[in-house]
Amino acid sequence: MTALLAWLAETPLADWVRLSRWGYGILNALHVLGIALLVGAIVALDLRLLGWQHRLALTPLARLLQPVAITGLLLALATGGLLFLADPPGYAAMPLFWLKLTLIVLAIANALALNLGPGLANASPRRLRLAGALSLALWVAVLATGRFLAFV
Repeated sequence: MTALLAWLAETPLADWVRLSRWGYGILNALHVLGIALLVGAIVALDLRLLGWQHRLALTPLARLLQPVAITGLLLALATGGLLFLADPPGYAAMPLFWLKLTLIVLAIANALALNLGPGLANASPRRLRLAGALSLALWVAVLATGRFLAFV
């Protein structure tokens, strides 16, 4: 693993991320945009799953918000992977980084379990509330660990 991390740190792309006048800043801005799209859409959908604004039909709301969340997730994952190249050995040595990745995997698994399982239209109200609460908690934890990473 150490050899792989060292090799990643020495790639031309890693050099660009680390040394470019604008590279890291542009990637960071795109990462924040991805997070904003993801979390903005997810929070609105999760609040609806928890019962807020229950007069809004869930299926059309999900049809609107889920593609925004998926776009944000893909953008955040792509740019996050590139930002990792700034210091692969350093990030890999941080337990907080691994916690963030674990929380992301759990949050994605929660969404997949609901959507590929019963689906929004067929899930019980209890199942929807549970999925919404878990999603909200996981994504807030991802945000918190991501911010803490910038300062430790």
